[in-house]
Order: sequence, then C-alpha cells, then structure tokens
Amino acid sequence: MPGTVLLLAASPVGKGCLVDAASVLPVLAAVPPAVLAGTDTANVVELADPLEPQAVLTRLRAAASAPGPLTVFVTGQLQLDRRQHLPHLALARTTPATVRYTAFPWHWFREELRLRAPGSTTLVLDLHADAETWELLRTAPLDCGRTAAVYGRIAPPPARRAVAVPAYMKAVATILRSGHRPAPALLHQQAWGRLAGEDGTAGVALAVHAAPVPGDPHASLTAAVQSGRHTEADALAARWEQAAVLAHGPASDEALHWAEVRADLAMFAGDAERSCRTWLAVAGARLAAGQAPDAPAVEAAVDRAHHQWGQLRDPARSRELGSALAQLRGRVPGRREGALGHVQRRLDELQAQG
Repeated sequence: MPGTVLLLAASPVGKGCLVDAASVLPVLAAVPPAVLAGTDTANVVELADPLEPQAVLTRLRAAASAPGPLTVFVTGQLQLDRRQHLPHLALARTTPATVRYTAFPWHWFREELRLRAPGSTTLVLDLHADAETWELLRTAPLDCGRTAAVYGRIAPPPARRAVAVPAYMKAVATILRSGHRPAPALLHQQAWGRLAGEDGTAGVALAVHAAPVPGDPHASLTAAVQSGRHTEADALAARWEQAAVLAHGPASDEALHWAEVRADLAMFAGDAERSCRTWLAVAGARLAAGQAPDAPAVEAAVDRAHHQWGQLRDPARSRELGSALAQLRGRVPGRREGALGHVQRRLDELQAQG
C-alpha cells in the first residue's frame, strides 16, 4: 500500500521569525518519496510557509484519511495563544497578538490523527518555541495523540534578533538522501547525534513510540473503514458508545469521544447529514455540560458540523440543520472569520429557493 508524506515548513514573515523553516524543504524534497515514507511508493504533499490555518487543516485531513502509512515532517516555531494558553504552529502572517486566528492550533494534529490505527503514523518534528511556550512545555508536554509515533526536537528561542536553523530536520534529510530510511527510532538517534555535535542549543529530544495496542477498537474501526465496511464500523463504535454511556454517563468525555468517532465514521461513509447532526449534538452536549464556547473540543465540534453541513445537497435538510448551526455559531463563532455570516447567507439562499 502506498505511503503518504506531508512536508510542512512554516514561520512568520518579519521580525517575529525564530527559525528559517522553509530552508529545509529543498533538502527534504531531494529525497525520493519512497524513502521519505519508508514504503515502495508514496504520495508527497508540500506546504511551504502557508498563510491560512484552514488550508493546512484541509491538507492534513486529506493526508490523515489516506490508507497506508503516514509520515508528517513539521518544521517551524511554536507560539502561545495567550487567551487559552494553547500552543500553535505559527504561520506566515502570525504575530503574538494574532496567534489564535492566524496560527495552526497544535491540538488539530491530535484531532485529525486520532482515528488512524496505532503504528501507522509517524511525526518528525523540528520546532523552536517562543519564551512563553517553552515555559509551558516544562509542565505540559506537546500532545500529538495516542496513536502517533513522534520523533524530533523542541528548541528554546534563539538569541535575540537571531534566526535559528532547522538543524535537526536538515540532519534527518541528509541521512535520508543516502537513499535508505532507517527505522524511525534509529533515524532519530542518528540525527540527534549529528545535532549534538553541531548545535549547542539542541533543546529537548522527542522520542515517543506508539506501539499497536492489543484489542484496540480504533484499529478495528480503521480497518473496517479502509475496506469499505462502514455499517460494521458504525455498529462497533455504537457498542462502545453505549458502554461508555452506561459506565460514565452521556455527558462524560468517554461517551462524547465515541459520539465524535461515529460522526467521523459517518463522514467517511459519505453520510454528511448524519455526521453533521452528530457533531451538532456533541457541541450542544459539551456546552450544556458547562464547557466554554471557545474550548478546543467545542470549537472543533461546531467547525466539523459546519464543514459537513456544507456537503449537504438536500435543501430541506440544509435548511433544518442550518438553523441549528446558526444558533450554535451565535455562541461559538470559532476561529474562522465570518463563519456565522456564511451560515446566514447560505440560509437566505435556501429560503429564496423555496
């Protein structure tokens, strides 16, 4: 089965730049795709200094839904959203004051990769953190999800007015240009060894191996989806959701997790209506449980409901679910500017159609 590779290098333009992230892309691009992926054949997607978080999300979501092994190479800098104290990957237009709207929330990596089978996803990271994020990471390690293997380094901010070099990722690319890809753990060891010899500010090493979990239902779900057995996948997830409701209550994180899984499964099955309804219900349940309108899980649920609503083709269903979405958008505007206005304009068009 072919592999998928996502090359993402991003850093702000101007004085807020901590690292010359894009400088590593020509070195990585010179590596044959199959070597980057560790498979016989591979598809490679390259994102160089992207401007919009939604554009990154679209590419990540497509890569995460592809069958076969996925390797994500990320080079850039972490900045803190001062409102929620959440780390973000800074993009080209990011400034300290606009992190929430112009940077890519790190927890979106976790959200998009969560349904992938354990052992099928590898992240290779070379990140520099601003001072606030570096301090936060002392007590709250970067969370990439339970299913992904993570290798790389996080470095502290460079000296004032200096722009760092992505030395770890360049070491990885140089090793891979030999035409052979070692096992990820060995590749990391080799790159870290080169880095320690060349770079006095090596930072913190990341080496988290995600081994397949025996009996993990997520692995069974992934296998069912990839082979087109969507009804079977939903039935399995429904059993886990029912068990979570009985054990922990309908508003528990455990039960809501399985509701979210079923919403994703409906999307994979091409059932946008069921996916949208489920995401709307999840968002409503989280708000009713007292979660803040700007909590990541609440925003993610409304954003996903909005996306699935946009896939509907039946005018009556679009009007019905659009009204519910507009009410939610009034409370949860999200990060995308004009989201509520988009729903209202589309509803006006649907009403005019009859």
